Amino acid sequence: MGGRDALWKADNLQLMKIRKGDQVKIISGNDKGKTARVTAVFPEQGRIAAADLNVKKKHVRPRRQGDKGELVAMPASFPASRAMLVCPSCGKAVRIGYRKDESGNVRICKKCSAIV
Repeated sequence: MGGRDALWKADNLQLMKIRKGDQVKIISGNDKGKTARVTAVFPEQGRIAAADLNVKKKHVRPRRQGDKGELVAMPASFPASRAMLVCPSCGKAVRIGYRKDESGNVRICKKCSAIV
């Protein structure tokens, strides 16, 4: 890993404004318009995974003799830029801003200025 790649990853870690447990709305792709809760965040890759979105099917081999192989549906990660946070107070897909508070930086809704 060169110096430039290391800098890019450090910058990318700061840009993740979506956290685990947030409600998000998909703005592009096959699942456009759907909302779901974030189950995992991968800041190194700039990706997130959400429940019942971007579901891929995986062929699983039989483990023991006599068992059958099967297709297992697994949610795959997707770029965080394809999702927008849904504000809990106004209920819309919004951009996220930050404001200084006595407890540190807090995330705010850009539309209604409520703390997320």
